[in-house]
Amino acid sequence: MPPEAAQIAVLTVSDRAARGEYADLGGPAAEEWLRATIISPVTVIRQIVPDGREAVADALRALADGGADIVLVTGGTGPAPRDRTPEALADVIDFDLPGFGEEMRRGSLAEVPTAILSRQSAGVRGRTLFITLPGKPAAIATCLNAVFAAVPYCLDLIGAASIETDSARCKAFRPKAG
Repeated sequence: MPPEAAQIAVLTVSDRAARGEYADLGGPAAEEWLRATIISPVTVIRQIVPDGREAVADALRALADGGADIVLVTGGTGPAPRDRTPEALADVIDFDLPGFGEEMRRGSLAEVPTAILSRQSAGVRGRTLFITLPGKPAAIATCLNAVFAAVPYCLDLIGAASIETDSARCKAFRPKAG
């Protein structure tokens, strides 16, 4: 019997993209990275919501409660007045995983000095892993490259669907049984 396909949601947070004034570049970039990296069956859905704490929190709750194993959130993580993705995430998670944000910033800082302004983070609600990312496609790849090796094992630990990665792109780490 084939393994159950992991359900992955990519949520773009952008006022302009939600209004149709700006092409969503972050969502497609995140999906492309996922599809090039994960070799096990996955279903990817994409959604766009405007910036703002309540709109983002409502979308995050709906995606987790609807069965998403992973939710990648792109955008709304900077210091601008409407960038409230981290606060929205804090409203919906059971606990945070601060190491994700630390590693994403460390990876980004090697490329751009303004990485210290980023407020990337991760957390868990039930059996859903959330990872917040910047909105720029190159920065999304940098951040995912920095942390994704830990994602398959994290999913195992929280009871989400299992995923396997292409080891040439991302060598997932799982401790040896024993």
